[in-house]
Amino acid sequence: MSVDPVEDTDPALLPKAEFAFPGPLRDRLVAAVLDGSKTATTGLLAEYEHEGERLPSVGERSAVVDSDDRAVAVIEVTGVRVVALRDVDLAHARDEGEGHTTVGGWRSDHERFWRGEEMRRALGDPCFAVDDATQVVLERFRVVTRLHGVP
Repeated sequence: MSVDPVEDTDPALLPKAEFAFPGPLRDRLVAAVLDGSKTATTGLLAEYEHEGERLPSVGERSAVVDSDDRAVAVIEVTGVRVVALRDVDLAHARDEGEGHTTVGGWRSDHERFWRGEEMRRALGDPCFAVDDATQVVLERFRVVTRLHGVP
């Protein structure tokens, strides 16, 4: 089965890739995707399970959206791993493009986000917390297309 390259990069036909929640954090993460410094992301396995979504797979493409829900790029998954939070390595932390130079700093920022009110609301669990054993989805990707009109 061949894939139509036009359909495969048309953002209107692709699922959305949403980094964080709309607002300043998403804006920073999307900028890092666009400038090439962000080539990895981490999600909670619990979030996929709560949403009834299957995990991403290598070769899948999605449209990166900004805080205004505007498609700004098409990305393609190049790798996916599910690991315990304690097993996230420095290479992955660095490739998230947020300037982390230690796993501890990366983890602190991510735990703050995952324990935040927005995430707890999204998961439907006001007491949600993470620990060393929390399962996370480590995803690597590449930008396939930067969409026209994106600054």
